[in-house]
Amino acid sequence: MNLEEYFARTGYKGSLEKQDLETLTDIFQHHIRAVPFENLSIHCGEKITLELEHVYNKIVRRKRGGWCMENNQLLGWVLKHLGYDTSFLGAYVFDPHQNAYATLMTHLLVKVVIDGKAYIVDGGFGVSYQMWQPMELVSGKDQPQAPGVFRFTEKNAIWHLEKMRRKQYIPNQNFSNSDLLEKKDCRKVYMFNLEPRTVEDFRFQCTYLQTSSDSLFMKKSICTLQTTDGFRALIGWTLTETTYNYKENMDLVEFVTLEGEEVEKTLKEKFNITLDRKLVPVNVKGFYTI
Repeated sequence: MNLEEYFARTGYKGSLEKQDLETLTDIFQHHIRAVPFENLSIHCGEKITLELEHVYNKIVRRKRGGWCMENNQLLGWVLKHLGYDTSFLGAYVFDPHQNAYATLMTHLLVKVVIDGKAYIVDGGFGVSYQMWQPMELVSGKDQPQAPGVFRFTEKNAIWHLEKMRRKQYIPNQNFSNSDLLEKKDCRKVYMFNLEPRTVEDFRFQCTYLQTSSDSLFMKKSICTLQTTDGFRALIGWTLTETTYNYKENMDLVEFVTLEGEEVEKTLKEKFNITLDRKLVPVNVKGFYTI
């Protein structure tokens, strides 16, 4: 495991001398545009484990992606080795279909402190809720980014993340009512507190999410990757490509239904992923929006 190999994977060639916000943002953006948020292992007969060396080999050497516990663990390792003041936090993801936060802490975040200011760095959420810049940990402040306007609010030491989105233009009207589309203008994303966590705090969740019939990740095969102007997502057999601010206050969302070998071809061409085993695409309706 070494930083040079990681940066070759993400394509980052900038300076590493300063532990400042500008460098952090650049490293972070290279990660989210090179490393997909994906759970494909579950749907091709592989087990997801949280050992850092395994995560490193999977993402850096095998050029795969991962979910939050993999992506953010690797990011945390990179930033700590560069000298950043980092720690892990745990979050409870909002389920819009239940209109409630999960009761299980399944989302791993990275907190970074620079010059006395705390930031949240989250490279493991994907689709339109993937932040593109580290977010300052301050309550009630709108933080506009390319994906939309993010905001933290805090009450009684509990922090909430929410996101305001633009309108959506869907050229293929067959998908205008797709359950994959988020209908609300403002969406709760997750809640968390500032208690430091370790990877050990997520062992049970890692197993649960890839074995329980109640798990979103069992119900959908997901692969998403941020681009320079939006993101693309392969969910089951459905490929979506979103362009942010295609027109004023409007995002372009294009849908395509894939067939047969198109899935494998699309993973290679759009996500730079080649799987070792055969993927069985899954997309149970509900539970996940873009």
